[in-house]
Amino acid sequence: MGYDGKNYPGTKPSTPFHYSNVEGINAEDLILTSEGLPEKQIERALQQILAYESRQKTNFLGYQANQQFDFKPDLSEYLKYHVNNIGDPFQSGNFTVNSKFVERAVLDYFASLWHARWPYEKDSTFSADWRESYWGYVLSMGSSEGNLYGLWNARDYLQGKTLVVDEAVKERKIKASEDGMKLSATPRYKILKPKVHKNNENAYTPICFYSLDTHYSIIKNMRILEIATFFEEASNKEYKCPLNYPDDYPSNYSQQYIADNKWPTEVPSDDNGILFIPALIKLVKFFAEKGYPILLNLNFGTTFKGAYDDVEKIISAIIPILKKNELYERKVEYAPGKFDTRNGFWIHVDGALGAAYAPFLKKRGINIPNFDFSLPDVHSLTMSGHKWIGAPWPCGIFMSKVKYQLLPVDNPAYIGASDTTFSGSRNGLSALILWDFIARNSVEKLVSRISTDLKKAKKFVNDLERLKAQIGIDIWIEHSANSLTVRFKQANPDIVFKYSLSGEDLYVNGQSRNYSHIYIMPSVTDKMLKRLLDDLSKPGAFPEQDVTRDIVTGHGLGFK
Repeated sequence: MGYDGKNYPGTKPSTPFHYSNVEGINAEDLILTSEGLPEKQIERALQQILAYESRQKTNFLGYQANQQFDFKPDLSEYLKYHVNNIGDPFQSGNFTVNSKFVERAVLDYFASLWHARWPYEKDSTFSADWRESYWGYVLSMGSSEGNLYGLWNARDYLQGKTLVVDEAVKERKIKASEDGMKLSATPRYKILKPKVHKNNENAYTPICFYSLDTHYSIIKNMRILEIATFFEEASNKEYKCPLNYPDDYPSNYSQQYIADNKWPTEVPSDDNGILFIPALIKLVKFFAEKGYPILLNLNFGTTFKGAYDDVEKIISAIIPILKKNELYERKVEYAPGKFDTRNGFWIHVDGALGAAYAPFLKKRGINIPNFDFSLPDVHSLTMSGHKWIGAPWPCGIFMSKVKYQLLPVDNPAYIGASDTTFSGSRNGLSALILWDFIARNSVEKLVSRISTDLKKAKKFVNDLERLKAQIGIDIWIEHSANSLTVRFKQANPDIVFKYSLSGEDLYVNGQSRNYSHIYIMPSVTDKMLKRLLDDLSKPGAFPEQDVTRDIVTGHGLGFK
């Protein structure tokens, strides 16, 4: 079907279409016109899309997104409704086509699973320590949103910010109305930030620490929120690094991750992707002694290696440092003559993958680090619902405690609920999807499910070892303890596309390597793994790599 420019809703294209071709998709069938599309073309396009998605799902191995779900007709009925959970989940609000009552049941379940105090309480007359109860919400995005929200909260908390009602706003609006202007009578808030501390210019400058294996959303969020990382602050202030190479680094740590000023760009992690605690201790100590509040992001199920930071051990190691430097608790004057007592640190756990299934691994008796609110010094935690659990779209959960909440920026009468979440409008169907999953799966079934996944991952490692011996090529097989991911030398582009294999470039012993990996989600079958092994056994499955290539620039590293 050709287009002469008359059928476009606005201006005609200035250049011919040059989008990359996708196998099985005729791009012209998708072009939308001012008059809509003929029914036959719509059917043809939808058939192509469904065939493509079905084909890719059949071999989907490379990402931590469970494709195993078959929602009953009773759930598909909800696609007829716009279900919007705008505003705080514990306030029903005026947008009454919502599922907040379902959302609260889901949040209570995970609060129980993660050892948080539940149910949620606010200004409770039933308990004196209601501020210890959890608060959270179901995310519209995945854990990237939860990470952003947690770090935002951490930044404002550590900067000593608070929000107070602008008492003068009412008088200003009344005066404006006398001049003929109609303005909302809803009270607004204004942000107050403490002045620079008399004895410590760094008192309200939080410094973020995260490991080399941290998800890219954390790095992106640092830019959005303008939170200084330890590397940036050290570079700007020209501090001398307290770490010496190689003594203070994990074995096999490559110098390419260390900048010219001798500072590591991120906290070192070991070959398995686990944050290296000895290095973290020295880095935290360095900045704590200079009075900086400490913002620590820890990982529980890293993106590429599936590794678990030892959250409990890390907390035990840094708390004495924080106490010695008066950062465990400190008095903050958030407004003239108004004080509160806060931590001078914040620990956020990115449990996008692991927080969903780790409790069931522990119930299976598998030794895995503690990571949740059983540790009283954990401030916030996030999890993605579309990964191990499975959902048709990204979703997840953010959770913290009432005592760490700051006032919302606004309390709009328009929605009838406090604007305490990040996203405003939120997908109310996500809560329903998570509720349905929990309702249909007992703890016993979920323990069995994760046990099966872990056994399957270990078996695939053994299968790769046999393949390695068969083809006589070192394919760099790696598997972090109790993780659902298996890493190996990057396969050729056709295999990468067929199986949607995620890739990552890493330095190993000073050489650059391109890896592929697979994730053993509940949707991954033995047949899928067998097909992958068959393709990996064929000639040309593992192209030669230039190990002297600089991962960042693509230029040679100067190796001989």
